[in-house]
Amino acid sequence: MSGLFITLEGPEGAGKTTNRQYLAARLREQGVDVVLSREPGGTPLAERIRDLLLEPGDEAMATDTELLLMFAARAQHLAQVILPALARGAVVICDRFTDATYAYQGGGRGLPMARIATLEAFVQHGLRPDLTLIFDLPVDVGLSRAAARGRLDRFEREGRDFFEAVRQTYLDRAAAQPERYRLLDAGQPLDAVQRAIDGLLPSILDRCRG
Repeated sequence: MSGLFITLEGPEGAGKTTNRQYLAARLREQGVDVVLSREPGGTPLAERIRDLLLEPGDEAMATDTELLLMFAARAQHLAQVILPALARGAVVICDRFTDATYAYQGGGRGLPMARIATLEAFVQHGLRPDLTLIFDLPVDVGLSRAAARGRLDRFEREGRDFFEAVRQTYLDRAAAQPERYRLLDAGQPLDAVQRAIDGLLPSILDRCRG
């Protein structure tokens, strides 16, 4: 078995956490060593950075501060979780990774994509996911689902234009690199989404065993 890095991306309310668990369970049924993680977060230190990023506060966070905190958490996550798991041949399934930075800080905040790319190269040393599943759905649907969960975090309080830009960035990245991305309609019922995931399992297992 060889290590495989799979990331799940998409807006608020897209069902990434539920489907991450589903994909992990299906792979484990086949004897695959699976490590589940998330960003920002994934280690105790990175989770503390996550709290800084998501918790609403009285002081407005500068956009560059937000970007640097994202990559600080990512550097710790890579060193402590992702790289060791891949080195031992595990499949890492991560809820968000650098595509989210391009979508949220690049698309949503309007930061230069080149600035994000520079930090990506510095922190990741060329590492990118082998496969990225983008769970796409209309912004209004996603925000409604997020609101139904209860208290909104700092990002979930952003306006519709922000999330439209986030969604479009995801779609643009998927269109530009179809060999890495798979676009899933997260507006469907959950069982339909999971049937689509089932359809990806043979190719994922082939890559694990390759």
